Amino acid sequence: MGKIEVHLPPMGEGIIEADITKWLKKEGDKVEEDESIVEVATDKVDSEIPSPADGILSNVLFNEGDTPKVGDVIAIIITQGEDLNEKGNTKTQEPAKPEIKTFSAPQIVSVIKDDKEEDSPNTYGSRTPSGKFLSPLVRNIANTENISLTELDGISGSGQEGRITKGDVITYIENRKKSKIGVRVTKLPDAPVSSGESLMKSEPYPVKSDHLTSGEGDQIIEMGRMRKLIAGHMLKSVQTSPHVTSFVEVDISDLVKWRNNNKDGFLKREGEKITYTPIFIEAVSRALRDFPYINISVDGTKIIVKRSINVGMATALPNGNLIVPVIKNADRMNLVGLARSVNDLATRARKGKLLPDEIQGGTFTITNFGSFDNITGTPIINQPEVAILGIGAIKKKPAVVETPKGDFIGIRNIMILSLSYDHRVVDGALGGQFLKRVGDYLENWNMDRKA
Repeated sequence: MGKIEVHLPPMGEGIIEADITKWLKKEGDKVEEDESIVEVATDKVDSEIPSPADGILSNVLFNEGDTPKVGDVIAIIITQGEDLNEKGNTKTQEPAKPEIKTFSAPQIVSVIKDDKEEDSPNTYGSRTPSGKFLSPLVRNIANTENISLTELDGISGSGQEGRITKGDVITYIENRKKSKIGVRVTKLPDAPVSSGESLMKSEPYPVKSDHLTSGEGDQIIEMGRMRKLIAGHMLKSVQTSPHVTSFVEVDISDLVKWRNNNKDGFLKREGEKITYTPIFIEAVSRALRDFPYINISVDGTKIIVKRSINVGMATALPNGNLIVPVIKNADRMNLVGLARSVNDLATRARKGKLLPDEIQGGTFTITNFGSFDNITGTPIINQPEVAILGIGAIKKKPAVVETPKGDFIGIRNIMILSLSYDHRVVDGALGGQFLKRVGDYLENWNMDRKA
């Protein structure tokens, strides 16, 4: 009888746990190698874990809504020597020795001798009266803290489809101790994510010790785990890096005209849409090669000059969140390669299909304020990087046009670029020169360039 433990695989640097959001297979189902059996979610990315081998899903050791640690056994698969009867129970066909197999990442598997079962508390049912799912861990906490089913039903779950997580219950318990009768307490939904590995390494947002009183009718909103991480990351960034922001106005009329003339042919030939994002990334990558001391990190008093140019791009998600996939070695790609990478990462980001490695390792970040028709902004540096580029909306404006025959007023496509940089290591001259170089690459666009 061959049995394999399916472990929660590594989900990326700094990630130690993940939520079980949905089992795609149930106990007793046949599974094929590389077939997805469960969906999991971290603070940064949703993933599917495939089966490491052909067999039968014998035991599910974590329920939906539970949060196993990386390396925990989440399921057991029978690979040989057993089949199932109609009720899903195992029935031995013939004695067999355990089969030892090895599997490559992302699965971590091992052979076991005996079945492993997990007891579930029976104090509460698996769902509240309104149908909210309650994991064994949540039921245990509720039983210990004497939380009624009515109270559980009133907790706003932050898990998938409104599931109540361990963090939701703990937040409710802490808030119940502090809140007054008659004050409605809700949980703030997860906020936009604006960074990768650095966010996962952030310390929780420090709780202010000063007590603020609430008036009648006020609504107390407890920060969710993600908002606390983001708040801690933002606070750490401004405490670590003295921010300076420079601005430059760029006339990209030629670039806009070139794109309009070539986008249909590019789509027909390459099967990809060409947006402005890959063009911006190309300009940034070229400027980073020209000014390598923007592509750095700081470690104490040491400056680490990055060899790779990995550009992160902020991507809006359907649920209102924001994630930053990273284009690795962007300076080595042509415009076609950049367009394909941008479109692929953006599409999979919106579908929750990014891999943990695809949101880590950035050396410079761009964020597009123009997506929301904002003309400019002052972004906060994504640690441990030392600069971030803000891209404003492209607007038609009257501008002075210089020609050999004299100056005149024309309608031009104008945008504002903003660069926030760490003044510990990037002086105004360097930051300003880099920003101008990015603008120059966009402004002096070659109209004869083939798309």
